[in-house]
Amino acid sequence: MKDIALVTGASSGLGLEFAKLFAQDGYDLVLVARSADKLDALAHELDQVYDVTAWTVAADLSTPEGLATLTSFTRSSGLVISALVNNAGFGDCADFAQADIAKLDQMVELNIRALMDLSYYYLGDMLERNSGLILNVASVAGFEPGPGMATYFASKAFVLSFSEALAEELRGTGIHVTALCPGTTATKFWNVAEAGTLSMLRQAVMAKPEDVAAYGYESLKRGRVVAVPGIGNKLMVNAPRFVPRALVRRIVRELLRKNG
Repeated sequence: MKDIALVTGASSGLGLEFAKLFAQDGYDLVLVARSADKLDALAHELDQVYDVTAWTVAADLSTPEGLATLTSFTRSSGLVISALVNNAGFGDCADFAQADIAKLDQMVELNIRALMDLSYYYLGDMLERNSGLILNVASVAGFEPGPGMATYFASKAFVLSFSEALAEELRGTGIHVTALCPGTTATKFWNVAEAGTLSMLRQAVMAKPEDVAAYGYESLKRGRVVAVPGIGNKLMVNAPRFVPRALVRRIVRELLRKNG
């Protein structure tokens, strides 16, 4: 029986690229996102190109019902997950006091709770087999505070810390956990976050999602716990170790300031 990879947020961006990488290596897939049409089109493509089976689950993982839909499907279908990619998530560019609290609540549910719950749910089978892969998509944002995107940065700090701790708890079990921490990447993230006028985006060089996914996938297979693609991003995440935190806050504040 083939190994099965479960990829959340699989309909576009990094999730779609991760699905292709696992399929290329012969994994069958469970593809999860809110858009059934996009998932079905991707499943058909993966079947045609890589001769793999891809099941699709249209679900909003920011809700308890969406999580239950996914876990019930894999359980009732007898699917044993060998690799879990927690990629689903979104951000919001607004000062906390002016933000939509309902959107922030949904962000916390998706970026944190769904990732944590799915890791817990599928880890059990991995422990029984003494093998498994968990890739959590964090961000360079997880290394510093983010005035202007306070809740998003905090959510990615959780993902980074959680992944590192989980990796250490599982050391020696045959299960590898990787936190992928990309910088600015050319996905729909920035549109969803309503970030079109941010200062940082006027000068940022956007990474290609296929390059970021390939780096994360290779890091996962190598057992790397924290994976930061790109020299510039590596410098960025290490800067807070040498720069006063008050200055870090002010620099990030300027980068996340909307123009116009």
